[in-house]
Amino acid sequence: MHPLLLSISLLLCSNVFMTFAWYAHLKELNHKPWMIAALVSWGVAFLEYLFQVPANRIGYSVLSIGQLKVMQEVITLSIFVPFAVFYLKEPLKLDYLWAGFCLVGAVYFMFRDRLG
Repeated sequence: MHPLLLSISLLLCSNVFMTFAWYAHLKELNHKPWMIAALVSWGVAFLEYLFQVPANRIGYSVLSIGQLKVMQEVITLSIFVPFAVFYLKEPLKLDYLWAGFCLVGAVYFMFRDRLG
């Protein structure tokens, strides 16, 4: 598999775990002490790092660090919005769309040397 596609795939997996580690405790463990939520989140975050570290190492072989970071942010928003809406039952807001448009601009500026 091409390094870019492999990196994207691993970052998608990583972000699912990251989003759960960062936010699922707000729904599932809100009745537990924060220390319990932190320990559970750290366990989930460990799984996230098992995908994130190789994803960044592989991605860095074909992308600059800035390109890798912007790609990560696009993936993060792509995972976070459905999570917030469907799992946490947050309302879908136009703010997500505007944030996405801002990221499109970031993608353009970070990848424009590859586009032309």
